[in-house]
Amino acid sequence: MPKTTPPDADSSAQQRRLQMADIARLAGVSTSTVSRALAGSKLVSEETRVRIMELARSLKYTINIGAQNLRMKQNRTVGVVIPYDSATRQHLSDPFFLSMLGSLADALTELGFDMLVSRVDAEELDAAAAPFDTGRVIGIILIGQWRHHEQLNQLAARHVPIVVWGAQLPQQLYCTVGGDNVAGGELAGAHLIAQGRKHIAFFGDINLPEVGQRYEGLCRALRQAGMAVDPALQVSVSFLPDGGKEAVQELLRRGLPFDAVFAGSDLMAMTSINTLRQRGYDVPGQIAVVGYDDIELAGYFHPPLTTVQQPIREAGRALVAQLLELVDGRPAPSLQIPTQLIVRSSSV
Repeated sequence: MPKTTPPDADSSAQQRRLQMADIARLAGVSTSTVSRALAGSKLVSEETRVRIMELARSLKYTINIGAQNLRMKQNRTVGVVIPYDSATRQHLSDPFFLSMLGSLADALTELGFDMLVSRVDAEELDAAAAPFDTGRVIGIILIGQWRHHEQLNQLAARHVPIVVWGAQLPQQLYCTVGGDNVAGGELAGAHLIAQGRKHIAFFGDINLPEVGQRYEGLCRALRQAGMAVDPALQVSVSFLPDGGKEAVQELLRRGLPFDAVFAGSDLMAMTSINTLRQRGYDVPGQIAVVGYDDIELAGYFHPPLTTVQQPIREAGRALVAQLLELVDGRPAPSLQIPTQLIVRSSSV
C-alpha cells in the first residue's frame, strides 16, 4: 500500500522549497548550493555559507540543523544567551548572572554537554537564534526576559528550541523557568511588616516582568495587613550598581517618610545601604533593608543582608532539563521554582 503524506506536510515542504529557491536567486547560486550551505557542507566556501545564512534568517527560513546534528549525535553544545538591554543596562559581571552561568555550566557538564555563551542586543533578540540556525548549538537558554515578550513568542513560533529564565506571562508561547516572584515579594513584605515597619519603599523597574511581580507581592502583603499601598514609595531604577544610590536620593528628594526598603536585587539593596549610611541613617535601626536573589556576597555584607533566595542551582538544572525536552520534540511546560526568605541582620 503506498504511503500517504498529510496535506499540511506537503504544504510545509513546498514552502521550504520555495524559500530555498528565493535564497538561491538572491545569493546568485544554485538551490543545491543553498541546501549544502544550510546543512553545513564543507563543499561551500565560508563566504558563500555566511551570505546564505544571512539571507535565510532575513526570510525567516527555519533551519533544522541543530536537531539534525543531535539525531546524528554530532552536537552536544547548548547556547546560553544573555541579552543586553539598553534600558536596564545590567552587566554580564552582575553577580546574579555569574551565579546563573555557573549553575548552568554545572548542570550541562553533569549531562555531558558543552556551553556556548553569547551576548545579544535585547532589541534584536532574533540574533539569539543565530547559533541554533547555523547548527552550532542544539538549543538556546536565555537568561533574562526583560520587556521582550513578543520577540520571544516569535522565536518560539519559529520552533527555535528556547527556554527563558523569567516570569510566566499571558499568551506565552515559549517555555520559562523562574522563581515565584509574587510569593517572594509577599515574603519580604510580610517580614518587614512583622518587624513593625509602616512605610516600606520599593526600588526597581516594575515594567520588567519579574520586578513587577515582586512589587505585586509586596502590595499583597501590605493589603493583607490592612495597610495602604503608597505609589510614591515605589522608585523605578535600573539594575546598575548605582541604582540603589539613585533610588535613595530620589526618595529623599520626595520628602516622604520611610522606615524600610525592599530592593529588586541584592546589589541594589547593598548600594542602598551604603547610601543611607552616608546620609547618616542607621541600618537596620532606622531603616530595614531586604534584597532579592541571595547572591554569594549577601551573607558577607555588613550588615549581612536579608534577602529572598532564588534557588540558582535548581534553576540551572531545570532550565537544561526543559530545553532538552524541547530538543527531543517533547512539550516543555513552564516551571515556577519556590523562593524563601533568608533573614539576616539588615532587617532585624
